[in-house]
Amino acid sequence: MAELLNGQRRSLMCGEVSTEHIGKELTLMGWVHRRRDLGGLIFLQLRDRSGIVQIVFDTDVCDQSLLDKASTLKLEYVISVTGRVRHRVGNNVNPNMKTGEIELVAERLKILSEADTTPFSVGDDGANETLRLKHRYLDLRREDLQQNLITRSRICQITRNYLTDHGFIEVETPMLGKSTPEGARDYLVPSRIRRGSFYALPQSPQLYKQLLMIGGLDRYFQIAKCFRDEDLRANRQPEFTQIDLEMSFVDQEEEVMTLTEALLVKIFREVRGVELPEHFLRLSWTECMNRFGSDKPDLRFGMEIQNLDATVQDSTFAVFANALQQGGTVRAIVFKQGADKLSRKELDRLVEFVKTYKAKGLAWYGLGKDGIKCSFSKAVSQDELDAIAHALDMEQGDIALIVADPDWQTAVVALGALRCHLAAIFDFYKKGDFAALWVVDFPLFEYSEEEGRYVAMHHPFTSPKNEDVQYMRTNPAQVRAKAYDVVINGDEMGGGSMRIYNRDIQKMMFETLGFTDEQIQERFGFFVDAFKYGTPPHGGLALGLDRLVMVLTDTNNIKDVIAFPKMQNASDMMSEAPSEVDDKQLKELGIKCEEDDD
Repeated sequence: MAELLNGQRRSLMCGEVSTEHIGKELTLMGWVHRRRDLGGLIFLQLRDRSGIVQIVFDTDVCDQSLLDKASTLKLEYVISVTGRVRHRVGNNVNPNMKTGEIELVAERLKILSEADTTPFSVGDDGANETLRLKHRYLDLRREDLQQNLITRSRICQITRNYLTDHGFIEVETPMLGKSTPEGARDYLVPSRIRRGSFYALPQSPQLYKQLLMIGGLDRYFQIAKCFRDEDLRANRQPEFTQIDLEMSFVDQEEEVMTLTEALLVKIFREVRGVELPEHFLRLSWTECMNRFGSDKPDLRFGMEIQNLDATVQDSTFAVFANALQQGGTVRAIVFKQGADKLSRKELDRLVEFVKTYKAKGLAWYGLGKDGIKCSFSKAVSQDELDAIAHALDMEQGDIALIVADPDWQTAVVALGALRCHLAAIFDFYKKGDFAALWVVDFPLFEYSEEEGRYVAMHHPFTSPKNEDVQYMRTNPAQVRAKAYDVVINGDEMGGGSMRIYNRDIQKMMFETLGFTDEQIQERFGFFVDAFKYGTPPHGGLALGLDRLVMVLTDTNNIKDVIAFPKMQNASDMMSEAPSEVDDKQLKELGIKCEEDDD
């Protein structure tokens, strides 16, 4: 039967016991992590969030009744144990444990809670993920998960202190708001009072934080929960957290970027002891795409994309010639000393890989130890091959991987993805390396073939570059945004922009996106009306907290940095959400569920 504490208090956490406490009586509490019964001597490891300490039940100190009680202990029992700290001796010293020089010799024991056999061994991260998520409270006892959540808490604490010290005010914005369909799909919440009407959970606090600037708050921040009902990928969750901030009376991107850099430098220094550069590299969106095939480039390794258009402009290889004749491009990356690392079978797999990024194929030309390996050597002269090798600065052992396509962006994106794919396979970077940069001068618009119109690359409230406003009606593709993304190790950590604060430009923006006056008023009326009453120049940014924790804890699984994550189908294995609700609840809301036709 479980015993009560009856006012008994813990002296220290398990991982805090040290040689300073030799001879002192302490009361420790936690979970039984391991147990060895040697007859007249019982050893067990007691675990809590801070670490593990060894407990000894020794017949020289404790009576038989205490030894009998200790012999009933099983793994994951929750206990309170009181005793004196002593040195470990001889082979009993464990240099791999924080508390490996000491142990607590038990004098009193309380069993606070018994435990059934767990469905998997606590601490086993190799156990089936679905099973671990079903019993997430057990998986959370893993040291690495606990440390991830402690790091997450530390990041939030550093952020709050830093932004507060720089004049920001923490404000909570509503969770129940208006659906403004322009972007990802909203999570909708039905209203019981107004049947047929719905709230939307926030995809971001974007409109509210801009309204706070109009409201005169000057500098705002929030550790904001956000929701997007979208098809999930490995590192996406339907609910996520961002460090959200907004500043008034700024009209240059550099002001927000400089403040954010300093925050990230502080976080990396205090959490990891890593010194990021005081000022991150700035690259334009166009340069990033041309050099790395991505607007979130990983700068921890080279293998940059190179342009072969001029070199192969008179090529006899139809694939190259046709791409250029259609106004396209021929681009390549060089895998240094990779010619003999890629077999024909592996190269065929790379061909299929780039096809998933809409490239029509992949050509290769390698200088291997056994001679040239080339997928198009029969279609070109040796002079052309030599010209390609010279243009790409190839050396013996290198291999060039080439994509030709009528669409420039398809070619560079495919090679950018291939670049990162090879880096992951061949481990081009060292663990613990961090490369940060800002990507700037994004296009304001991108054309959606699906919708047959221009859509905002970021969102409809991003300000155009002053010098590009003139093109908004005549040539939207030429307009650049006052937008900026911060990228670390090939992951977008966050992004933001200067906001439109001129109502005429905001109206022009909506019109370019194809909205009628009625649609503007219906979707954003409350927001655009606020512009009538004096709007300061303002801008802001949101950092993805989950991704930031992932980078700082060296995990590639977003579930490892969220206490209670969802599966890839957006379900919660532990609580079994989403779940059906009572008909009575649906009736109160005026909702009727229909079966799928299929």
